Amino acid sequence: MELRVFVEPQQGATYSDQLAVAQTAEAAGYGAFFRSDHYLAMNVEGRPGPTDAWTTLAGIARETSTIRLGTLVTSATFRYPGPLAITVAQVDEMSGGRVEFGYGAGWFEAEHNAYAIPFPSLGQRFDRLEESLAIITGLWTTPVGETFSYSGQQYSVTDSPGLPKPVQSPTPPILLGGQGKKRTPALAAQYAGEFNIPFVSVDTAGEAFGRVRQACTDRGRSPDDLVYSAALVVCAGADDAEVARRASKIGRDVDDLKAGGLAGSPDEIVDKIGTYAAIGASRIYLQVLDMADLAHIEFIADKVIPQL
Repeated sequence: MELRVFVEPQQGATYSDQLAVAQTAEAAGYGAFFRSDHYLAMNVEGRPGPTDAWTTLAGIARETSTIRLGTLVTSATFRYPGPLAITVAQVDEMSGGRVEFGYGAGWFEAEHNAYAIPFPSLGQRFDRLEESLAIITGLWTTPVGETFSYSGQQYSVTDSPGLPKPVQSPTPPILLGGQGKKRTPALAAQYAGEFNIPFVSVDTAGEAFGRVRQACTDRGRSPDDLVYSAALVVCAGADDAEVARRASKIGRDVDDLKAGGLAGSPDEIVDKIGTYAAIGASRIYLQVLDMADLAHIEFIADKVIPQL
């Protein structure tokens, strides 16, 4: 079981805050540093304001050396597929091939309204996601010296050189996820190297994994080709008082955190992670909501990771 650190900078974090978390996670032995791709805070003021996901990861790529970097997840509504393919390939080069590309249809209407981003219907958002995946992977995998074209209902590409190429060949790992019943599993079976289900019970996660496994079988792909992962908020401590202090700092109830996330002593957290391992998860993204508490990240690395 691999543990990864996942942060929500739109809730209020500078680039320096995120860099400190990434460097702490790298030194502590986590598998990756991932961040959300949002432009509007949720239920807080979010000062000093949002940071762009790929601009941030580009900077962190140059100030770390081993930890993998990615988004959970980039919204297909935020960027046209061609420029996004260029951006991700460039950050992959800047990192020496450490990028992982989490991608989704987009869901938070308020942030679109707040920053002049069109927010089409759910069906259109999935259409854009599907065509964007075809275009981005097509651009990355077109042999150098050849051109790529694509004709779709949402986007078209004409004679693109498909440059630049990412360092990782044929593409950086692609992560798709969510609770969609039909299109999400089908897209994961076609494009993903990893399927992620965020903030759900182990039973719900197991059902989602099952849909993706069936979609892989239907496509003629081995279900075991994919990595299956979950994202859960984390709140750990050496004793009840420390857990309660950390829960209070992020405005959450300990009992709620224990029911719906990873909270409590290291042993309690290991046991809960074990229930996700039992349904096939091999990665857990730890949603760290208090980015100033670097000791929390180090505590989990010291007391939880060795047991996994």
